[in-house]
Amino acid sequence: MKWLLALVPFVAAAPANLPGIEFGDAPPAGQVTIRGVTYGGTGCPQGTMSSQISADRTTVTLIFDSYIASIGPGVAVTEQRKNCQLNVDIQYPGGFQYSILSADYRGYASLQKGVSGTLKSTYYFSGQTAQSSTEYNFVGPLTGDYLKHDEADSTSIVWSPCGASGALNINSQVRLQSSSSSATGLLTTDSTDLKFAQVVYVQWQKCNK
Repeated sequence: MKWLLALVPFVAAAPANLPGIEFGDAPPAGQVTIRGVTYGGTGCPQGTMSSQISADRTTVTLIFDSYIASIGPGVAVTEQRKNCQLNVDIQYPGGFQYSILSADYRGYASLQKGVSGTLKSTYYFSGQTAQSSTEYNFVGPLTGDYLKHDEADSTSIVWSPCGASGALNINSQVRLQSSSSSATGLLTTDSTDLKFAQVVYVQWQKCNK
């Protein structure tokens, strides 16, 4: 009953060259790190999530206590949807920018017939209006673990700010709906690993003056 979110830079076909931008360049090894993570939401209220950052600052493990959506007789409507807003502070050289990250979601679903669930994530950078979203649907009857690989749409790539480090925001949600008044269901999220691996799935571009 775990949700694994492995954050690695998104792989996509190289976009057409734009004035003032060079593609194919990446920051030197060791110059990309995760400085910290802040959070909040109905699925991760303050005090219900703990985090551990690896010694090399490239992996953040998050443990959730309350990220569970549920539906059924006697269950409050407010329990049918839970969300979590993550702000990942990533440090990288000011002369570079990177595209939106991919993710792996691992979790547990238990849905009776008539119940459906949705897992949706929206990615964006602080101070920018561009966003990229992914969505997965679950249809009952269904019981067991799931693994979903999350890649942003390569035709609408979202880039971090050019010339300055940018905070990556991830707004995720799990929600349930039912066509039966007696059916029950739940989607649980228990732990998350955030990984920023420069050598895999990365699409960097170098900013020219």
